Amino acid sequence: MVEELLTEVARSPWALVVLFALVLGDAFLVVIPGEAAVTAFGALSVSGGEPPLGAVIAVATVAAIAGDAACYLVGRTIGLDRWRWMQAPRVRAALTWAQARLEQRTALVLFTARFIPFARLAVNLAAGATRIGAVRYLAVDALAASLWALYQALIGAAVAALLPGGPVVAVVVSIVVAVGIGVGIDAVLARRLRGTRAVGELPPGDCRRDPPGWTRGRRDL
Repeated sequence: MVEELLTEVARSPWALVVLFALVLGDAFLVVIPGEAAVTAFGALSVSGGEPPLGAVIAVATVAAIAGDAACYLVGRTIGLDRWRWMQAPRVRAALTWAQARLEQRTALVLFTARFIPFARLAVNLAAGATRIGAVRYLAVDALAASLWALYQALIGAAVAALLPGGPVVAVVVSIVVAVGIGVGIDAVLARRLRGTRAVGELPPGDCRRDPPGWTRGRRDL
């Protein structure tokens, strides 16, 4: 039953539309499983033949760029203190951190933030608010989004190619693998952040604790 449902979803003409919507929505609400959707569709592409893997990567890339650019535009036109949720202590800490780091290592921060859900939102908003040039921002973001989409889709495709059991097993295992890798990356980055704070690399007022979401994941929103 579940396998038939997944097969029908993968073959539906709306499959890529749904993927686009999930990845786009993930730019604003990190509880939306954009990464998991790309990984799942990558697995379905190999295990069932639909949708084409190239189309999955292309759609995910375009949706990611569109979502990031929309957040950049919000930061540029509205700023970082217009709405109440922006005043929450954890959000303020993340935005302050993002602003400080963007001034020092713009391209590096924009690129790496694409792979970290909450940091991605904070950095894109802060990039707009600090008025980083749109052309420069979009160039870096397009490269980051392309590699992110390729990475997420290939995890699913690799698991489906290596693991027997059909679409259900491929989707479930690929998502677990992707989440596990993401948690590992979060843990490494959080440890590095603690280390840089300990040696005084960050100015005292920039961020007194780790940006929310780096170690706690999506539950923080």
